[in-house]
Amino acid sequence: MAALHYAQADAGCLDEATLVEVADLLDLPRNMTTEVVGFYTMFDQVPRGRYKLEVCRNLSCALRGSEKMVDHLKRTLGIQVGETTPDGMFTLLEAECLGACGYAPMMQIGPYYFENLSRADVDAILDALRRDEMPPVAPAGYFETDGVAPERGSDGRALPTASEAIMKHLAVPPAPGPAGAETAPAGTKEEGQ
Repeated sequence: MAALHYAQADAGCLDEATLVEVADLLDLPRNMTTEVVGFYTMFDQVPRGRYKLEVCRNLSCALRGSEKMVDHLKRTLGIQVGETTPDGMFTLLEAECLGACGYAPMMQIGPYYFENLSRADVDAILDALRRDEMPPVAPAGYFETDGVAPERGSDGRALPTASEAIMKHLAVPPAPGPAGAETAPAGTKEEGQ
């Protein structure tokens, strides 16, 4: 999965050629990458918009108005679920469950959850993202008073894609010590120390 996140962040989507390349690099049967990508909604086999809006449609969200939110997004963006706006800015998708049942209705954009959304919140988020600015509605867990802000995406995007955010956590940190200095393997001591 880590290799698929790297590939998606680099290529934008995981088309057949990319899936074959990842399978070959990892010495896996080619159908394994296709199966993983087909199961997890975080992977895209077709290009998506700059911002992928995933609205939870499961029971808790449905009871709290997610269908109305999806209808509002379809009217506002002029697209249907599964489509991308003509300018390439937004893709609208429905997710089966995003695991934030107590905060419905909600949607995920990149790695961030936007919860307890009203129509005004949705409009404010869209307006900010159209300008590639941070939304005025803070994602779940990010409060100005904490001094923690969501990270920006690459190429000037207001929010990163989920794969970009995950890649940062997968990156191997450099070895400690001065640049170019070799360090002894962990658990070894040099004679006399």
